[in-house]
Amino acid sequence: MRYAQGGGLRPHEQVARERVRLLAAEGFEQGRKNATIARDLRVGVRSVERWKRSWREKGLDGLRCSGPARRPKAGPQEFAMLERELLRGTVFHGWPDERWTLSRVRILAVETLGVWLSVHAVWDLLRRRRWSCQQPARRAVERDEAAVGLGEGGLAVRKATAAALGAWLVFEDEAAVSMTSHRGRTWAPRGHTPVVRFNGASRGRVTMAALTCYKHGERSRLIYRPRNQGHHRGDHRGFTWQDYRDLIVRAHIQLKGPIVLIWDNLNVHRSTGIREYAAGHDWLTIVQLPTYSPDLNPVEGIWSLLRRAVTANTVFADRDQLARAIRSGMRSIQRTPHLIDGCLASTGLSLTPP
Repeated sequence: MRYAQGGGLRPHEQVARERVRLLAAEGFEQGRKNATIARDLRVGVRSVERWKRSWREKGLDGLRCSGPARRPKAGPQEFAMLERELLRGTVFHGWPDERWTLSRVRILAVETLGVWLSVHAVWDLLRRRRWSCQQPARRAVERDEAAVGLGEGGLAVRKATAAALGAWLVFEDEAAVSMTSHRGRTWAPRGHTPVVRFNGASRGRVTMAALTCYKHGERSRLIYRPRNQGHHRGDHRGFTWQDYRDLIVRAHIQLKGPIVLIWDNLNVHRSTGIREYAAGHDWLTIVQLPTYSPDLNPVEGIWSLLRRAVTANTVFADRDQLARAIRSGMRSIQRTPHLIDGCLASTGLSLTPP
């Protein structure tokens, strides 16, 4: 193996190569043979001979790294200019979609820096600067960002209100799980797509309403209530306001403290019965989530955990088996508070006192 003086090597690799050459210099001073030094350092004999000539002519200075052969095309300052343009987005630069590809970054580098980079050089440049290829999250254009921030009515203000009242910060959401299981990734021979069969004749579903409860200094809680969903005409397929009221009362009894309840703008959540009940009980404060903001609700993370751990690639014989699996999965999440905390962290919120 030939140890270059620095061309094409990163700084820490150049230091490692220099260390090997200095170890060889110690062997030269001791009068050891070139073949022995090459065997001990696991390098070629010709490399050792070349180092010995440099050592005789220039001493240790002839073996020290002289740095890269030339200045890189895109150094830190150049990449800062390129990164500023990358963060503007592809639409700003004339492309129809929000998708940065290596070819597009290369074109942008030519327009911004005036340098030509190969596709591999662009990939290596982005990786060195801690960029990676990721799947973006979706967010509705109708979302009101002002309601999410620190302004009046924002979630941060609601969190401060809960802390001032000594209340639990409770998030609620509703979801339905059907007999058609969620598809999860699995290993299989290349070219042979695995097949998961399901009971196509069954239309059974299980509807769930769940509460994630947080309070600074307290263990996070998960409270849920499943309900078998009928498919006949006239059957109610969701929770009524009385069901939500009973679930909130149950949470109040278990938590033994006031509640700041945060949920979405579902019609049942804004019903007259719910509003009158909240007005008649001072321990309950209801806050509506901003529109088109499911990513701010930690319960969405609970549903994701449930799908991946319980219902993924599972064939259910009937609705009773589905309900038992859901109850088992939710109980498992209840026993692991750090998973519930992780769902809150994924929303960008925290429980640190103001």
